[in-house]
Amino acid sequence: MARKRLGDLLVNAGLISDEQLANTLTDKSPDEKLGDALLREGYITEQQLIEVLEFQLGIPHVNLFQYSIDEDAVNLVPKELAKRYLLMPLRIEGNKLFVAMADPMDYFAMEELRIATGLQITPGIATKDSIYRAITKHYDLQESIEELMGDYAPEEAIDETGITDEDSPIVRLVNQIITNAAAQKASDIHFDPQEGELRVRYRVDGVLRTERSLPKYMQSMLIARIKIISNLNITESRVPQDGRVKLEINHKPLDIRVSTLPSIYGEKVVMRLLDIGNALNDISKLGFTEENFSKFVKMIEKPNGIILITGPTGSGKSSTLYAALNRLNSEKVNIVTIEDPVEYQLDGINQVQVREEIGMTFATGLRSILRQDPDIIMIGEIRDFETAQIAVRASLTGHLVLSTLHTNSAVDTLTRLIDMGVEPFLLSSSLNGVVGQRLVRKVCKDCSETNQLTEKERKLFANASIEITSIQRGTGCASCGMTGYRGRIAIHEVLPIDDHIRRLIINASTRSEILKYVKQQGMRFLLDDGLHKVAQGLTTTEEVLRVVSSN
Repeated sequence: MARKRLGDLLVNAGLISDEQLANTLTDKSPDEKLGDALLREGYITEQQLIEVLEFQLGIPHVNLFQYSIDEDAVNLVPKELAKRYLLMPLRIEGNKLFVAMADPMDYFAMEELRIATGLQITPGIATKDSIYRAITKHYDLQESIEELMGDYAPEEAIDETGITDEDSPIVRLVNQIITNAAAQKASDIHFDPQEGELRVRYRVDGVLRTERSLPKYMQSMLIARIKIISNLNITESRVPQDGRVKLEINHKPLDIRVSTLPSIYGEKVVMRLLDIGNALNDISKLGFTEENFSKFVKMIEKPNGIILITGPTGSGKSSTLYAALNRLNSEKVNIVTIEDPVEYQLDGINQVQVREEIGMTFATGLRSILRQDPDIIMIGEIRDFETAQIAVRASLTGHLVLSTLHTNSAVDTLTRLIDMGVEPFLLSSSLNGVVGQRLVRKVCKDCSETNQLTEKERKLFANASIEITSIQRGTGCASCGMTGYRGRIAIHEVLPIDDHIRRLIINASTRSEILKYVKQQGMRFLLDDGLHKVAQGLTTTEEVLRVVSSN
């Protein structure tokens, strides 16, 4: 009996529709596998794909997070082979080698493995992420730090060869830390010097966790290596420095922003990992509700005026701005941005980097941009009155201006700009709307289970007029690193500026008066949007309350 094709099996299982299958087959590149394309579109989870493949091929699923891997099997398979074909040796039984593979239908990989080991290969299916982590743990990080750094005495001075030679232990260690962070989808790596150790921490889905602690004597060599790859001054440790480095990790481009800061125990280094391939560029994938999406699109499609995205650092403001620019980008318009720093490079858009040390500030850059015949201007952040004033004037002279501001809510933005010194009559004429935004962690789809509401949650949902009987929570699994969360989604509040709000601004109304009016108009605040996403099973009440303060 002929095996059914993967697409048909997914449709029959009710995981995707015929239309989604047809669209994916049309859009995917010729060399991309259907399963990978469906994952990229978000139609299925990797766990669902594995379950269908398990059924289709009769190959067992391996949970690497809980699997006791035999080091003899690891030593038998070369690291290069494991990385090239994304596979993890598990154990040896007689003349059989059991292997976890992301693609158990890759017969070339199995044949090469059979030739390399002289054993018959028995495959199992595992998620890509879990294989990446296992490879990093058992091949790269398995060498103990003492063994890795055995060539160096603690009191030894920095040896230039040791931090430039690609095969040296310190270079391999830095590479492993970055590769491991990328495998865990970390957004930042923190190297925190303590009195007696160097702590390495990863920020995953917005939450910091300690990955490992290194001996203090490695600190200077490790930081020197990071400075070299980031083109920073290796001899200067008294003042902060900023740099960038581009790497390819697991065949994916990775842009890393590096920042150093002198502290009492040495230089603290933070590396911000910008996954170029995963830069959000589709506005419909930002988590807007239909109503908020419609309001936001109307704002950005106006020919002039200011749109502001507001929220604290790390709330996804840049992603929203880039997605808006991507939607507006065409050969008919001249889009110029001024940013500090330029995070993602966008095709067809002129991006300018702020360099305050030579006098290239937001305000001076913005004045020059206005002489470049722009249609749309994006300002990375409005930090002072001068930048705000030029932005307002630019919008009043026929330009569309997009920017960000650090305030707690959309309504606070109006009073903040007036406090900065912007004249109320100018603000009321120029402002199109404000979007408040936060990021919350999503419940892991693979270990999600239904929970009953607590008494506190019942009151919370009743106050928000949301009918709900149960919520979803993750129990923790291999896919989410036992956290119960995987990935993040934005919650929003969208405030379009109508004629009544313009009058309130001109009359210097208080925050409470503006708040009262927008509540009467039925505006959905951050807390409301978050609770609706809890009701949809996307996140948890704890996550929403963690990032949102009630109005």
